[in-house]
Amino acid sequence: MEVGGNNGMLTVAATVAGAFALLWYFLLRPRTGGKDAPPCCTSSPMNNIPVFGVLAEFLAHPNDMMKRCHKDYGNIFTIPIFHKRLTYLIGPEAQQLFFTAPDEVLSQDECYDFMQAVFGPDVVYDATKRNRQVQFQTMANGLRTSRMKTYVEKVKYETELYFKEHWNLADGETRVVDIFKDMSELTILTASRCLHGDDVRQHIFADLQRLYHDLDAGLTPLTTIWRHAPTAQHARRDAARKELVELFTKVIKERRLYPERSDGTDILSLFMEIKYKDGSSITEEQVTGLLIALLFAGQHTSCITSTWSILYLLHNPAILKRVEEEQKKLNVPTGKKKDALLNEVKLDLDVVNEMELLHNCMREVLRLCPTFIMLLRKALKDIDVTVDGKKYTIPEGDIVGVSPTISMRLESTFPNADKFDPDRYGPGREEHKIPYAYMGFGGGRHSCMGQSFAFMQVKTILSVLFSNYELTPYAKTLPPVNYKDMVVGPDGDCRVTITKKKVV
Repeated sequence: MEVGGNNGMLTVAATVAGAFALLWYFLLRPRTGGKDAPPCCTSSPMNNIPVFGVLAEFLAHPNDMMKRCHKDYGNIFTIPIFHKRLTYLIGPEAQQLFFTAPDEVLSQDECYDFMQAVFGPDVVYDATKRNRQVQFQTMANGLRTSRMKTYVEKVKYETELYFKEHWNLADGETRVVDIFKDMSELTILTASRCLHGDDVRQHIFADLQRLYHDLDAGLTPLTTIWRHAPTAQHARRDAARKELVELFTKVIKERRLYPERSDGTDILSLFMEIKYKDGSSITEEQVTGLLIALLFAGQHTSCITSTWSILYLLHNPAILKRVEEEQKKLNVPTGKKKDALLNEVKLDLDVVNEMELLHNCMREVLRLCPTFIMLLRKALKDIDVTVDGKKYTIPEGDIVGVSPTISMRLESTFPNADKFDPDRYGPGREEHKIPYAYMGFGGGRHSCMGQSFAFMQVKTILSVLFSNYELTPYAKTLPPVNYKDMVVGPDGDCRVTITKKKVV
């Protein structure tokens, strides 16, 4: 019995060892890149265990690790994550490839397919190329200037309503608010009013906000490598998406029965009418997925950009004063009372588009605090690239990335890179026009189609804010940037002191 038991244990041990060896060889063993491949990071100062040390550093501090590798290896380098290779291009010269290569060379689909768990099937990255083109074209139509003109009034209305209901300050009254929390709530309210329509905003927004929270919380670092992992966050995400489909299916059916309930300017109206090139109509589940995708993209960027814009301006009072002077020059604050709680504000798209300094302040916070630490593509073939006079070959199968957080703080591209300086985009400097350097909204063939909406939304919100309230920072310093989250925002005290302005 003892011998048999030992043999059994040896058999089990051998089986486990063999399984691990196969797992290592086919899934975990780092791929080699070839003699002309970019330099590869093979060790970590955090942990000297081969392979696992690099992985641990990347998962714990991805932004710090990219900075370290840039310092150690230069403007092109590879970080191996088991059998995957992440090759980063840093700086305008290297990034040209990323922003100009066609989809047949550098593809988005394989890098963002995990979003299918949030958006649903057959939407955006999960759709066929032909159907995706139709979806994107419809989104672009919904963000044209003719529609944007109607959105300014909707954002203004929603902002004024929020300040009255949530802040409720009479002239001279003061309160301390968490501006990150409030901007998060306000941007989703204004986005819903424009994208989903008045009927959704008025009747089902409470459900929408609750379900969106569960969807958002279900997007974690684990999701990127195992999107259906059996976690509580994923379970709530899947339940929320199912309920959202049911919710919007009901809205769509009621819209078709009672079209007068919508003014026809929201993007939901456009999505409902999509017909693909094969003659098929869009499904209610796909409409829901597109609405979720739009809300995801807009909510994160606008919330974080509005928060950072406010905080940076409060910590740079000379620039804030210039912004307020620009508002007065454009006659945004009329000098009259709207009602007992608000001052009158005059806004339309033409006025919003003339706010050049405020626009450049937004550009600058997106440079200093971009919402994503990396943008990714997959190399579908070997790609030759020359960086700093040396030729490299990026192997087929590599995940190729650029890092807005690293590249947009390069002194060689943006002098005094850590300084908040919105004038760097003004006449005579125009640093945002350096080819392949500025990535506030991505760049190249896949730049964000919603950037005009984001600028309009945030500038409208801030115009109403600065016309009605004096703001001072509550904390002595700016909060640090939270580089550990999937979407990068402030990590710390975001409270500000607000005082209701009197009309003079």
